[in-house]
Amino acid sequence: MNLIQPFAALRPATGRANDVVAPPYDVLSTVEARVRASGRPWSFLHISKPEIDLPADTNPYAPEVYAKGAENLRKLIEAGVLVRDPAACYYAYRIVMGNHSQTGLVAAASVADYDTNRIRKHEFTRPDKEDDRVRQIDALDAQTGPVLLAYPAAPEVDAILAATSSGTPDSDAELDGVRHTLWVIRDAAIQARITAAFNGMHALYIADGHHRSASASRIAAARKAANPAHTGNEPYNFFLSVIFPAHEMRIMDYNRVITDLNGLSAEAFLERVSTAFSIEPAANAVKPERPGVFGLYLAGKWHRLAIRPELVPADPVGRLDVSLLQNNLIAPILGISDPRRDKRIDFVGGIRGLAELEKRVDSGEMALAFALHPTRMEDLMAVADANEVMPPKSTWFEPKLADGLASHALK
Repeated sequence: MNLIQPFAALRPATGRANDVVAPPYDVLSTVEARVRASGRPWSFLHISKPEIDLPADTNPYAPEVYAKGAENLRKLIEAGVLVRDPAACYYAYRIVMGNHSQTGLVAAASVADYDTNRIRKHEFTRPDKEDDRVRQIDALDAQTGPVLLAYPAAPEVDAILAATSSGTPDSDAELDGVRHTLWVIRDAAIQARITAAFNGMHALYIADGHHRSASASRIAAARKAANPAHTGNEPYNFFLSVIFPAHEMRIMDYNRVITDLNGLSAEAFLERVSTAFSIEPAANAVKPERPGVFGLYLAGKWHRLAIRPELVPADPVGRLDVSLLQNNLIAPILGISDPRRDKRIDFVGGIRGLAELEKRVDSGEMALAFALHPTRMEDLMAVADANEVMPPKSTWFEPKLADGLASHALK
């Protein structure tokens, strides 16, 4: 079976992409989605967040929500706003955010290869979030939220994507200042080259979308069990993916803010920190320039922390900056052993900048903040290759994919 294959995407009709595309379903609250979709009847938020079209007190996981999403998808198709390609295609997809550009491939990825870990994971999933995606896919009979994947070094694929994304695009939209552009790859010979190139790869890596890929696996297993004529070629055996070259992907810092010093004075806290980190006062905000360096904002002042080299382990999870900070400071000194559940810690994506850290501490909401160096793609891939799991809130990918640019129908 192929690692990836082309598929007939359901996508915006010519000139309608700006009417349709929306932020990913999981980056907006229901209230935010309702505001964003106001006056925009064709926004994909009516499909990905359909509770916005029901009474405000509706449980977003109620059966009528998924049914409303399916109804809204049918409306966009019947109105000709969304159309399905007549034949299976690959799609070159470029995202441009400021000076950053990345070009990848929209494809259907193999569930079987996900199940055998050739499509590799790096985080745990939650059953309730999986259940939500399973119900959504079943109701729509389509996968509408793409999984963000990375492929290792493959110059041939890079060259094909550069060539196929040089002409007039089939879709072009701007969303929150980010440009999303799509080119349809219809040529059978080029499709065959792409398929063969990916079949030669040892692995693909999930960057974002662990719940979406896990739910696709569950859908495939259930439909296979219910289909006595199962062949392995049915659409449910594949899941919607956007696959970028790892070297083009951008991970931003994922910073930490904490409510209190666990009963310590500032002086006592810094003294304890000095056992595992060197500490230098800083005149300006500290944006760590390399792994192992951290910015600490405390009592209106910045400090530059550097982990003592002998404390950096060799294993791929333990050597991550998020692990070094957690294991040598946040847990033993601040008493936060479970950052996934402890309400004393919060996480701030690097897209908000270091000023956001200062703001939350200066306001009195938080007592201190840590600025981290971004996790590197090679570290993410090393963790996945070791079949390990990264700590929570290790990566913040920017730019985000757009919902609605291409969907994978399961029938």
